[in-house]
Amino acid sequence: MKSENSIIEIAKHTIITESDAIANLINYVGESFENSVKLIHNSNGRLIITGIGKSAIVANKIVATLNSTGTPSIFMHAADAIHGDLGIVQKDDVIICISNSGNTPEIKVLVPLIKNYGNKIIAITGNVDSFLGQEADHVLSSYIEKEACPNNLAPTSSTTAQMVIGDALAVCLLSLNDFSSKDFAKYHPGGALGKKLYLRASDLIAKNEKPQVNSTSSVKDVIVEISQKRLGATAVLENDKIVGVITDGDIRRMLKDSNDFSNLIASDIMSSDPKSITTDAMAVDVLEIMESHNISQILVTENDNYAGVVHLHDLIKEGIF
Repeated sequence: MKSENSIIEIAKHTIITESDAIANLINYVGESFENSVKLIHNSNGRLIITGIGKSAIVANKIVATLNSTGTPSIFMHAADAIHGDLGIVQKDDVIICISNSGNTPEIKVLVPLIKNYGNKIIAITGNVDSFLGQEADHVLSSYIEKEACPNNLAPTSSTTAQMVIGDALAVCLLSLNDFSSKDFAKYHPGGALGKKLYLRASDLIAKNEKPQVNSTSSVKDVIVEISQKRLGATAVLENDKIVGVITDGDIRRMLKDSNDFSNLIASDIMSSDPKSITTDAMAVDVLEIMESHNISQILVTENDNYAGVVHLHDLIKEGIF
């Protein structure tokens, strides 16, 4: 049984081996890579990515990355392709074929069929002199000196290298397509990631109460308003404009500092010139303001008019915080 130190050393060796393999890929990024990116970018067809075994799994990952960054892509399993799925390929489609050896039987059958259709082939292979490397229109080398596997057999460094090349393609295409964070949000509407990109203050206050008092309201009315609306704060208004805010903390400080507050009004205990944001502010920006000013609530305005309150709990509930 391996000792704990031995396990740690093996893990470190694996990471170092794979990181060295990735760093070495820089030496293979050149004209062929540039031409491949341009081919995909200028294509009137779709991008189809194929492979077999571990390379098929990598192909699926690259497809997912490309689809989420503005380059529509389709996965086609190399074995299934030669048993009927080749019908996926249409005129003008560009094919990326992934194979570390470049000489697997399925690849040797598939590549000539694709070429007969007249489609362009981009190879990602660890062996540029292989069948795939020789037959492809453009070759992207994923060559590695050794796998992280101690037997130099299990695909480890090689599959990592393939994925990195796929990421490099995706990022280059993303840049050429001027793919923005707003575009990214369209493809990631679900979960916390999507919400960070599209959720706005107006969405956060939509279901909230709208606590408000006048500057001349009694302290009792202020306490009742904060308690009923359950947002831990209320806006203080004069002529429908925000002049201050009163929070639970302000109420506690008043109780601590005063034995008699029967004659106090909202303007006596409010915080003047409160922090506020507009309804179109992004939820992540709201969180940043809250964190930087160490506050749990923030007032929201629309066209300079009071619109509501965002509480930190709203951000937590939406998974932003």
